Amino acid sequence: MLALTAYLALLALMLVWQLQWSQTSELSPLFRVLLWVVPLLFPLVGIIRGKPYTHAWANFILMWYFLHSLTLLYVAPEQRHLAIGELLLTTLAFIGCTGYARNQGRALGLGLKKLKKD
Repeated sequence: MLALTAYLALLALMLVWQLQWSQTSELSPLFRVLLWVVPLLFPLVGIIRGKPYTHAWANFILMWYFLHSLTLLYVAPEQRHLAIGELLLTTLAFIGCTGYARNQGRALGLGLKKLKKD
């Protein structure tokens, strides 16, 4: 539930942020949505369906938002409140996705096979 809730909240935050709160940006709204919202849509179906593999690789996408929030905290004090929200949601989604992938993967017998010693 943590992974799904935080992921959907991050998706909603990015959508509202790019369409409503970034009106002063010189980039077009379509470009901002393509850059910040569309990547979150790629693993969405797998996360909703509860697939452990999708939860695992969604963390790679979440790192894009983690780095974005840390950068904004440093360079854009006027957007600090949004960056803190993005950082919090990204961290929660990362923890939730990692935990779900690990626990559900073990329950399903998925994982890396150990090499046999000769």
